[in-house]
Amino acid sequence: MTTTQQPPYPPPGPPRRPGSGPGPGPGPGGEHGPGSGGGHDGHGDGRGGHGGHGGHGQGHGHSHSHGPATPVSKHLRKVIAAILIPFSAAVVVGLVVLWPGGAPPHQRTGVGFDRQTQQATVTQVTPVSCQVGGTGGGAPAGDPSGTGAGPATQAQKGPCKKATVRVDTGKDQGRTFTELVQPDQTRQLHQGDKVVVAYEPKAPKDLQYAVTDLDRKFPMALLAGIFAVAVVVVGRLRGVMALVALAVSFLVLTLFILPAVLQGSNPLLVAVVGSSAIMLIALYMCHGLSARTSVAVLGTLVSLLLIGFLGSQFIGWAALTGNTDDSTGLIHGLYPSIDMSGLLLAGVIIGSLGVLDDVTVTQTSAVWELHEANPSMGWRGLYRAGIRIGRDHIASVVNTLVLAYAGAALPLLLLFSIAQSGVGTVATSELVAEEIVRTLVGSIGLVASVPVTTALAALVVSADRPASGTAAPPAARPAVASGGRGRRRKR
Repeated sequence: MTTTQQPPYPPPGPPRRPGSGPGPGPGPGGEHGPGSGGGHDGHGDGRGGHGGHGGHGQGHGHSHSHGPATPVSKHLRKVIAAILIPFSAAVVVGLVVLWPGGAPPHQRTGVGFDRQTQQATVTQVTPVSCQVGGTGGGAPAGDPSGTGAGPATQAQKGPCKKATVRVDTGKDQGRTFTELVQPDQTRQLHQGDKVVVAYEPKAPKDLQYAVTDLDRKFPMALLAGIFAVAVVVVGRLRGVMALVALAVSFLVLTLFILPAVLQGSNPLLVAVVGSSAIMLIALYMCHGLSARTSVAVLGTLVSLLLIGFLGSQFIGWAALTGNTDDSTGLIHGLYPSIDMSGLLLAGVIIGSLGVLDDVTVTQTSAVWELHEANPSMGWRGLYRAGIRIGRDHIASVVNTLVLAYAGAALPLLLLFSIAQSGVGTVATSELVAEEIVRTLVGSIGLVASVPVTTALAALVVSADRPASGTAAPPAARPAVASGGRGRRRKR
């Protein structure tokens, strides 16, 4: 068979082995055609990695390139870098300027989570009459385990119990106290239970300690271990990098975002800088430093800006204060300088980031794979095909986001149902309106991320098509996937 050689390919040489001849067909490196050597002259030595691109193959019969995406041209890399490098530099500057150096100290109130706590163990549980209280006097004031039921009601449900509890940590390690456990309490204590006890130094000596919760460290650590093993087994190296990125995200949240907000910095600015840092670290760490990941970063950034703008507008128009429950009330009482409405907007941005990453990465990967399957497809065709995939993604993601918020607010919705409040009254109350605004603003950002990211990805990959006359004809593409031994499709 006669083949036509085009510059810059050298004249065909004598074949070294069957299937290793020259020509525009796929070489032993498993590439799609000549000239795809990633910057080489298209006639490498075929030893895998960067060389086996359609010329004189003389080595292993497969390519060793494992990059996350087909490399783009130098011009496009410069354009992407011109956008992302200044943005990354601004994020670093923001981290340095707003870095809090730790949460500010405050005088403990002894309310809710703002209490001194220690670890303890229940050493003995004995039945007693409910009219004869233990030394500890039962559950402390404000503790949800106390029911306040009368002796007659308690007697109908069985005898009370007196639990002896030993403090295991702190300056009073080894000290014991007793706790009265009523039969109708939700949380019952048993011998050997690990518990968390609250310590109030100003209280009388026999009332300084009280059980507040069970110690759940072991089951929580076990569940986290199972999750990590599952991610690593299925995801392998990608799974490991995803876990590392998750740990980094948690560190940014606990070491930067939360302390900076407590220090009095603008919550919106802190959220933008912190979420941008998480986005850059997580995406590049999990998906590699490539043009495909950079397009996903750009799509995520545009969507976050839209979410921030819409959130700020509608939180202001709806007059949402962000101070609607005991937790936010306690925060505002301890740190009056915190802008609670800004904190609400920061939560909207951070909460939307995780789902945005999923959408933008998926859409970018879909467009890249479509281009790889049909390199002759223009950006309009790529966009139309990618947006069809995105529509399915939009439907599932929006439903997931709404159900996630509804599940978290299920006890609140039950309270409104018990009160037989109208739908309009419930939806416009501040407590529920916050969740509605959070859900709808985040969903709008997710919906917008699909066409934005798809268009960016289509423009990038279509602008990077090889020049006319150097690409392999579309009819020759199927032979790449079916021919050759041990070949890998370049990603």
